[in-house]
Amino acid sequence: MAVHKLDLGEFDEIDYNLIAIHTALEDYRLAYFINQKLPIILGKSNDEVQINIKEGETKFSRFYYYDSENAISWNLVQNKNEVFQDKKDSTVNLFSTISMEISTKVYLLPEFKKADYFLKIENTQDCMNMQEIRTILNSIDSVSTVYSVDTNQIKSKNNLIF
Repeated sequence: MAVHKLDLGEFDEIDYNLIAIHTALEDYRLAYFINQKLPIILGKSNDEVQINIKEGETKFSRFYYYDSENAISWNLVQNKNEVFQDKKDSTVNLFSTISMEISTKVYLLPEFKKADYFLKIENTQDCMNMQEIRTILNSIDSVSTVYSVDTNQIKSKNNLIF
């Protein structure tokens, strides 16, 4: 009987660039300003990025644009969100009917907790000048800083599969 081996090494290949964005802007306003500065048209995606953790389930907002001419996908994804849990007190006392709602901060990429959003650009094949894109994004008012993320530093790469 023959033994078949599968080489999954080709699936580990990263074919995207990731840019972290620090800003206090809401997601829709940031997408609007990016659309003004770059030749793309980010639109709100119905397919939000869903993450399951022990506290519960949360969804991160996502704006998407596909450049069919160059076959490049653009995703603007929120990094910070909250999970709400209802907690009831198990002791019987005067306040036993009170239920508390506890919120827990959840991050798409916990390694980069200070980043507010990520711009994931897929299938670039080095045809785009990432330094120029970072400079353009940094010129948006209310954006404090923009930098490229080294994809080798990301431990939770599975969260970026969408």
